[in-house]
Amino acid sequence: MVKRQIPNPVELAKLMKFKAPQLNGKRRRLDAALTIYDLRDIAKRRTPKAAFDYTDGSAEGELSLTRARQAFEDIEFHPSILRDVSRLDTTTTVLGGTSAMPFGIAPTGFTRLMQTEGEIAGAGAAAAAGIPFTLSTLGTSTIEAVKAANAHGRNWFQLYVMRQREISYGLVERAAAAGFDTLMFTVDTPVAGARLRDKRNGFSIPPQLTLGTIVNAIPRPWWWWDFLTTPPLEFASLSNTGGTVGELLDSAMDPSINFDDLKTIRAMWPGKIVIKGVQNVEDSRRLADLGVDGILLSNHGGRQLDRAPIPFHLLPEVVREVGRDTEVMVDTGIMNGADIVASIALGAKFTLIGRAYLYGLMAGGRAGVDRTIQILSDQVVRTMKLLEVASIAELEPRHVTQLQRLVPRAVPASFEAPAPRRPARAAAPTAPKAAARKAPAKA
Repeated sequence: MVKRQIPNPVELAKLMKFKAPQLNGKRRRLDAALTIYDLRDIAKRRTPKAAFDYTDGSAEGELSLTRARQAFEDIEFHPSILRDVSRLDTTTTVLGGTSAMPFGIAPTGFTRLMQTEGEIAGAGAAAAAGIPFTLSTLGTSTIEAVKAANAHGRNWFQLYVMRQREISYGLVERAAAAGFDTLMFTVDTPVAGARLRDKRNGFSIPPQLTLGTIVNAIPRPWWWWDFLTTPPLEFASLSNTGGTVGELLDSAMDPSINFDDLKTIRAMWPGKIVIKGVQNVEDSRRLADLGVDGILLSNHGGRQLDRAPIPFHLLPEVVREVGRDTEVMVDTGIMNGADIVASIALGAKFTLIGRAYLYGLMAGGRAGVDRTIQILSDQVVRTMKLLEVASIAELEPRHVTQLQRLVPRAVPASFEAPAPRRPARAAAPTAPKAAARKAPAKA
């Protein structure tokens, strides 16, 4: 028999601790977000469709992005046991400097379109977290403003070599003068990818008011208030070059760039140089032979060539080929700290996050970016402790297996046309066939 008694209010008070209500709506939303996908859900509710889809979407059928994310989910970890992980060190050295975590913020264009704080929120959050921040050529905050927001941290600059080379050269000089320590030379954009969501949404910079955009904006007045009461949206570092936004975009994509351009930019830049958008082993080997400081395996977040190689799948082979000569990094599809840990274990020196950062920005401005970094950092720490490794240096290929769904079919040994065959001599029909021809047909 169970002995029962009348509840004692004093004992109940010890068991029932009521959580103080969070009156700040933004803080309440962000605290409830436990994953990057939670932040994405908040961002989708709070951002007009055209701006959200510009961030969330990729090229054509969006297969490259889907496959990249699937590749990270298709991993198997192999933890050790009975190792002391009471003290964990997540710091790493990359491109001659330190980072408190093995990830940094990737370059993104039009960032103030997603949320008005834009790159300044990203740079400030990176500074607070002790990780690098990368500014895009098509960023909506100036080189100098980003430096002011991250005055003592690490700033990197992503460069498009434009049709008007002097524009690009001027940006290189400004970034160097502002103390940016790394230049990220982007090589996967000879032309813009076909981003069908943007076409269907009639996406433009600045956004144009149509009946559809007005209807979509009605439940999101805060976004339009921010947009209409802050400085005009423009490519801040390019504002003095003249021309419309469309002309600048067309100028940014140049199908004529080649290794001579890399040589020119390398001679101009005093710091480290990383080549962004590398997608095969052969190019990695050539770049390593040229002495670049880093290679970023990337398919541009799936926003350029659809069905492009999966960067995470390329990683082990590229590291084997050139990892001793240059620092190999990876991006595209990272949505969890476990993705970052797996990449480091397979030889990546560093990783970069793009959409994950923008989801946080759209969900809550600077506080949302802080939340993104906190979620990923917590996941990195937890994954490392469960693997029972106490430092980044202890992560090794033995900790991860890539489970691959897309297995290539065998490639023919040669694509050469076969030699012409000699005409065969006519042969007499075999006896059964001859007999068959003479036999009368059956009814």
